[in-house]
Amino acid sequence: MKKIVLLIVCIISVANLSAQEGLKIGIQGGIPIDDFTDKVSLMVAADIGHMWALGEVVDLGVTAGYIHGFAEKYHTGTITNDLPDIQFLKAAASVRVWTSNSFSFGADLGQGFGLNDGNDGGFYYRPQIGYLMAEST
Repeated sequence: MKKIVLLIVCIISVANLSAQEGLKIGIQGGIPIDDFTDKVSLMVAADIGHMWALGEVVDLGVTAGYIHGFAEKYHTGTITNDLPDIQFLKAAASVRVWTSNSFSFGADLGQGFGLNDGNDGGFYYRPQIGYLMAEST
């Protein structure tokens, strides 16, 4: 339950400055899945990219950024095990499909390069759903 609430808070708190085309700067927060759930409790990331419109429906682009995973701390009796934080640099291609003027879906696909010792990096993917809200008057 704690992870679900944290995920909802992270999704709501994501700040992303973007448009259909042009410069894109963003920050994200999240919880790990798959291989890192026992090693990392939370993650934060920052990225910068550029999108080009191929028409009215599809945008393609590139993005690069930094991901920092905060390590879990295990306490068993009097022994505390501190794991190291995990850092990545990411480089990816981006695609967005606009189903209407306001709604899009897509993904970033690329490579994550491990920065700390013993971190080889690996395949990077980030699915995305977007909704452009009109400016309030």
